[in-house]
Amino acid sequence: MRWRHVEIFDAICRGGTLTEAARLLHISQPAASKLLATAEMQLGFRLFDRVRGRLVPTREAGILAPHVARLHQELGDVGRLARNLRFHHQGLWRIGSSPAFGLELLPVAVGRCRQAHPAMSFELRTHHSGELLQALETRDLDMVVTFDQGEHPGVQRQVLAATQLVHVAPPEAPALRTWEDMAQRSFIALDAHDPMGAMVERLLESHVPDFAPVMRVQTHYVACSLVLQGAGEALVDLVTARAMQRPGLRLHRLPQALDVPVSVLTVQDDAGSGSRQVVLDHIRQALLECRFPEEAA
Repeated sequence: MRWRHVEIFDAICRGGTLTEAARLLHISQPAASKLLATAEMQLGFRLFDRVRGRLVPTREAGILAPHVARLHQELGDVGRLARNLRFHHQGLWRIGSSPAFGLELLPVAVGRCRQAHPAMSFELRTHHSGELLQALETRDLDMVVTFDQGEHPGVQRQVLAATQLVHVAPPEAPALRTWEDMAQRSFIALDAHDPMGAMVERLLESHVPDFAPVMRVQTHYVACSLVLQGAGEALVDLVTARAMQRPGLRLHRLPQALDVPVSVLTVQDDAGSGSRQVVLDHIRQALLECRFPEEAA
């Protein structure tokens, strides 16, 4: 199939009629009809049957449809990448992050950046790892701040600083003296696919083999919110814990300190600039200032 045939196929699938397909492609109906006829002739089979005034995909077209949809998605990614390469301005920084950093840390860092460099502007987005990596690859984002320590093709990683894992609990709950104490508590676990969730899973496998959480959540601030509602206790990162700290949520150190690296991800061959280093320095400083509250030590 030529690309123009792919376009008419997709347009008919979306519009249901030649008239609507022609409108979507900004061509005349006779031109759309001719494109469809040429595509079917080259393929050697019908793509659509006419049913009550609408064009319904044949069995063969149904098999082709998901492949055509992927082609359009990839073409859209190429288009976005081209636009971003053309219009990206050095004064605009588009930063993606795990939800934990969007609560307080990035607003603090970006706020200071703007005060020191008023000409800079920012776009901030919070997503989970897969969505962030895709946006980085298409240059929809310039950098990603994350707990993800994995290696990804075409992506370079720089460790900014480290935070730590902490125990968050209702005010009446004592600190953990040993890891085995967790077996006697109602704990909310993080998703095992989360970097820190996986770390805790490995830890508990060696110390508390019979550990059974009362529930699992994907996002650290949701775990903190559940603790505030009296649903249990949790182990989360200090950045989230400090942002969520309020009456009803107490922070405790763990029996053994567990450092969690915070990294920035950028495109592999992106040489960066002085202004990017300024942004990273502000984020690093905000991380270093996120310390354990002395009253909860």
